[in-house]
Amino acid sequence: MRNNTPTILNADQVAGLIGKLDLAAELRGMFAELGQKQAIQPAQTVTLFPEDRGDFITYLGAQGQSGVFGAKLSPYLVTGGKPIITAWTLLLSMETGEPLLLCDSGQLTTERTAGTTALAVDLLASPKAASLAIIGSGSVAQAHYRHVMDLREWDTVRIYSPGLDSDTARQNQWRDLCKDAVFADSAEAAATNADVVMLCTSSGRPVIANSAIGPNTLVTSISTNVAQAHEVNPDWLSTTQVYCDYRATTPNVAGEMVLAAQDFGWKPDEIRGDLAELTNDLAPKPEAGKPSFFRSVGLGLEDIAAAQAVLRCLEGTT
Repeated sequence: MRNNTPTILNADQVAGLIGKLDLAAELRGMFAELGQKQAIQPAQTVTLFPEDRGDFITYLGAQGQSGVFGAKLSPYLVTGGKPIITAWTLLLSMETGEPLLLCDSGQLTTERTAGTTALAVDLLASPKAASLAIIGSGSVAQAHYRHVMDLREWDTVRIYSPGLDSDTARQNQWRDLCKDAVFADSAEAAATNADVVMLCTSSGRPVIANSAIGPNTLVTSISTNVAQAHEVNPDWLSTTQVYCDYRATTPNVAGEMVLAAQDFGWKPDEIRGDLAELTNDLAPKPEAGKPSFFRSVGLGLEDIAAAQAVLRCLEGTT
């Protein structure tokens, strides 16, 4: 019988578990639950602190079949210097209402973001996809590669980020991950003839030209804290097959979708499918001859799934 004191894990303790988590299975199962209406995903909320001292974002979610619910709280704390940004996830039992886990979510957020992109790549990329491009080279980009490295038989991996050509330490990190990685001179050079292009940056502005994206290429994109952040040009959405993590919330948050609707006549109902639908075979896969785009904004349910993966690992039930 569990007592009502949750397991508490700091950042170092979570980091020690990352390699043992079956996050892919948790995310796939969670999105399947969401598509079967056995999970609930409220919109995220931003709460401002008084006297302009910052804010915090609340990411909520409940998984009925898994019997858990909870929240991730991510504050942005204004200081006299660099702002403080943290994230903690609280997981509770739907059966007893008792807390199960309280854990630092810094690295978990990176992992669940990469895991969500990987699920999209697995569901949307051609089974014959062999060429991968990654725009960005930091910890988020490296996590993305770790999560997709075994999904296809990649014979080419090209990476680009500003300054990477002179950053020996970063290049060595990539050589440890992928000994045959090629460091491109530009985002466009990396993306040329790529089957999959993963955008893994913190940019609030487009990082790749429309012309660099091939007719059968899958492009994936993530979010950052910049207002209306977008890694692709909004006008490109009208020429591509659009997918997202959750159609009920993503179009209102993703910068390029907001701007595409505002300035270029694109409509959210043009989204072909989300991960909840795709995992339940309720949405069409991309058609040949036209690029496809997957946009992730980050969901509370992804944080709940990540916390559930940690809990299962601790209990030896993975």
